[in-house]
Order: sequence, then structure tokens, then C-alpha cells
Amino acid sequence: MASMRDIKRRKSSIQSTQQITKAMKLVSTVKLQRARANAERSQSYFKCMYDTVSSILSRVGHVEHKYLLPGQSPKKAVIVITSNRGLAGGYNSNVVKLVTRNEEFSKEDLLIYAVGNKGREMLGRSGYEIKETLPEIIEEPAYADAMLMAKRLLTSFEEGEIGEIYLAYTSFKNTVSHVPTLLKLLPVEYDAENPADSSNQDAIMNFEPEDVEALDMIVPKYIASLIYGAMVEAVASENGARMQAMDNATSNAEEMISDLALKYNRARQGSITQELTEIIAGAEALG
Repeated sequence: MASMRDIKRRKSSIQSTQQITKAMKLVSTVKLQRARANAERSQSYFKCMYDTVSSILSRVGHVEHKYLLPGQSPKKAVIVITSNRGLAGGYNSNVVKLVTRNEEFSKEDLLIYAVGNKGREMLGRSGYEIKETLPEIIEEPAYADAMLMAKRLLTSFEEGEIGEIYLAYTSFKNTVSHVPTLLKLLPVEYDAENPADSSNQDAIMNFEPEDVEALDMIVPKYIASLIYGAMVEAVASENGARMQAMDNATSNAEEMISDLALKYNRARQGSITQELTEIIAGAEALG
């Protein structure tokens, strides 16, 4: 059985850790409120953007456009959005599993664009090629950063360096629900049989300028919007996951402290009983 000194030292250590987890929970809660507001405010726009582009493409499926056809290269670019810090439960590992456990992905053909250090570290250790690391843009997501990333990826796609582009991130549903999501960005996929706006499927789609020129302008903005929306949702999901993890850690620490307090009291009671026994035995021996 551990000594009273060991139990007291262990209890003190856990109490210090509990104070840290409480503080981190409070910080994550404040950050979550701001990130959730941003995510909820932007979700309707990005959903509308996705549905609109899908509807447009479902009506012009006959157009042979560079963004609608598979690329010439077997290489696949995957934008992996994770956090720069840990202590968020399974938030980062769940996103990485979208890549490592996908049967359609071959490690040799993947190029990882890591937004966040944790994804870079985990995939780098697994032997994946890290093409680019962008840890700073996940701290304060900005549409300009998403546009620059989309421009670089589209240039690589057009030049034949990559044939497909994917986005791996955590979709924010609510404070306690975060869903790891893998989305294919290019070639743009759409459902020709069930377009998003099915109420007016037979409407004639006219373009000004021509359809190819219109898609040249629409698709890059569409890709940038999805990347930015994913970053905003990922930040909200990260803080939600960290808040839950710190809340669980605080509760576990409370249970351990209660258990150690019980063990300390038992050890103290045993020590007092032993001392009394020794005193009585000594008195009887003198008598």
C-alpha cells in the first residue's frame, strides 16, 4: 500500500492538473462561442454555393470542361485540415483516418496539403508525402488564404501535376456533434439525374459569356468557398472537441482526487491505529 506521503503527493499533482484542464475548458468554451457563430453564419452561404454549382453543372453536363474531366496525372492532392495543438480527444486522428483508411487512396499517389501541424506530423510519420504545410492559416481562417490555396491547386491540376483534389476536414453540426468528412473537389462531381434544384430541372441554362468562360470563373470561386467553409467549420469543431475533452479530463481528475482522499484517510486511520496499539503494548509491558 502506498504511503501517506505518496498519496498526498499524487493528490496534489492531480489537483494541479485539474486546475489546468478547467482553465483550458473555459478558454475553449469562449473560443467555441465565437467559432460557432462564424460557422453557423457561413454554413447557409456555402451550402447554397454547393447546391447552386451542382444545379448548374447538372444542366450543362454535355460541356467538356477541364474542371469536369479527370486529370492526366494519377496523383491525388488531399487538403487535410487539423489543428496545431493536441488535447482535443480524437479530433485530429479521426481526420487522418479519412486518408489512411480510404481504400481508394494509394500512399504513393497522394500529395498532402496539411492545414494544421497535427495532420502533418501524423501523416508524415506514416510515410505520406507532405507537399505543403500551412499551420498559420487555421489560426484565423480568411477567405483570401483559401483563394490562394485554391489558385495553386487549380494551377497544378491544369498543368497535369495532380489529377484529383480532395478535402478532409471535420464538419460542425453542433457543440457535441462533429463529423469527419472527405469531399472531392476536382473533378467537380454532380448528380445529373437528381440536380439540387429539382423544382425546375427543365429550365434552359443561358450563359453570358459562353459556358466554358463562365465555368472558368465559377469553379475557382466554388473551390475557394468550400475550402474556406471547411476551415471555419474545422475551427469550431476543434474547440468543441477540446472543450469536451477537457470537461471529461476534469471529471476524471475529480474522481481520482476523491479516490485518493479515501485512500489517504484509510492510511491515516491505519497509522493512528498502529500507533495506539504500540502505545498500549508498551504500557502493558511496563506494567
